[in-house]
Amino acid sequence: MNLKNRQTALAVAVAALVAVFALDKIVITPLTASWKRRAETIAELRESIRKGQSMIDRENNIRRVWNDMRKNTLPADTSHAEKAVLEAFDRWSRDTRVTVNAIKPQWKRGESDEYSLLECRVDAAGDIGTLTKFLYEVEHSEMALRIDAVELKANDPAGQRLGLGLSVSGLRLTGLNAN
Repeated sequence: MNLKNRQTALAVAVAALVAVFALDKIVITPLTASWKRRAETIAELRESIRKGQSMIDRENNIRRVWNDMRKNTLPADTSHAEKAVLEAFDRWSRDTRVTVNAIKPQWKRGESDEYSLLECRVDAAGDIGTLTKFLYEVEHSEMALRIDAVELKANDPAGQRLGLGLSVSGLRLTGLNAN
């Protein structure tokens, strides 16, 4: 093979390598990345469709639960809402024989104008049985109340008389979804 043919062959080989490298960087790598992104997007969309279909299938149950929640929220009027919560605590304390020493209600604005929270700090006393019943009544009431914190402390050396510190939040809807 003479020198001219060898140079031509090497030039063609180098040109072919450069063409393959350019083809890889300009066409193959971007297409592969694009296909991966599309595959991820398709997977996300399929998951979103699955979740949406699940919500559609559970629509009646979700609406029923939401309507129950809306019915059980505190009254829109602040004084009526406070009165309802205070009366409920009075009833629960009488029914369970717990001594309520103090109830300190305080209104908190929600993140939007559609709701607000009535936060109550309740200080009570009783034995373990009566306090357990009291907590059960609060937790299982139909009112839209949530127990945020519970503190127990012994009020006597034997631990027979306990003090209960309770933080409770009540939901009041004020927007279009109100009672």
